[in-house]
Amino acid sequence: MRVRDLFFFVLVLLCPTFVYGACSVANLTRCLDSVCAVNIGANPAARCQYCGSASAGEPTKSTAMKSISAGASAKYTISDKELKKAPSDPGERYVWGTKLCLEKVSGCTPDDVEENYDKLIEQSCTAAGIAADFSVLAKKANEKKTQSTCSAEIEACVIDSKRCLADYRNCESDADFDKYFSECGVLSTGCEEFLANIRTDLSSSRKTIFANAKKLLQNIVASYKSAREQKLSEAQKSCKNNSAKTDCIERVCKSNMKNKCAIGSEHEKTVAEQLCKFYDIACERLK
Repeated sequence: MRVRDLFFFVLVLLCPTFVYGACSVANLTRCLDSVCAVNIGANPAARCQYCGSASAGEPTKSTAMKSISAGASAKYTISDKELKKAPSDPGERYVWGTKLCLEKVSGCTPDDVEENYDKLIEQSCTAAGIAADFSVLAKKANEKKTQSTCSAEIEACVIDSKRCLADYRNCESDADFDKYFSECGVLSTGCEEFLANIRTDLSSSRKTIFANAKKLLQNIVASYKSAREQKLSEAQKSCKNNSAKTDCIERVCKSNMKNKCAIGSEHEKTVAEQLCKFYDIACERLK
């Protein structure tokens, strides 16, 4: 069974990082079974129908249907709630389940899935008297893609967190952009005839993002400059009529002086004037 070979490029996009180390085959199998072996006790063909081939027919539906994840540790199984999001197509479900299980079971890779779980799917197909025709899957994988599909696929690859990022900050230079675009073009099989047009579109989008970012920065700088000039103008105005120092003295008297600088408390007024004397220095510099 070579399902991994057909869908590995999808896993590269969806699971770019794997933690390598000792892989627990038991935990990996338990996790994949929670996706592919639903109701296997009553339906030996479950693994084949859920994650093998569409030619195996629809999985048996029953009110007594049981999920492997029911009653099991959630640490290494996919929950019933998550299973509601699982694709119905067996090949897509296989990829979907593999992605989630490689996240749950550390140390495992797609090779571990192929070497240990594919044989269980084959046994399931054999038990049901079905020889899964993977040549059909190979043909499907190599079907002609549209430019729209290729464009979405390559763009997602280019702006991945390990490459350009959504704002293209990692691809300011043409060399970096060309490097990542070429890498994604190779990963997106069946898109060769559209690469030139897609590159033009993405390059244009990238330049637009940079242009808008530069314009935004210029606007921010201009707004700060305007704010500084306005504050300077207001400060100079308050120095001309000495209102800033007068306001300072009034605040000090009101907040810090026992008698509020009232008549007969000239000492308090003198102290307040000394505390606000820095306005004289500041205004001298603003002239």
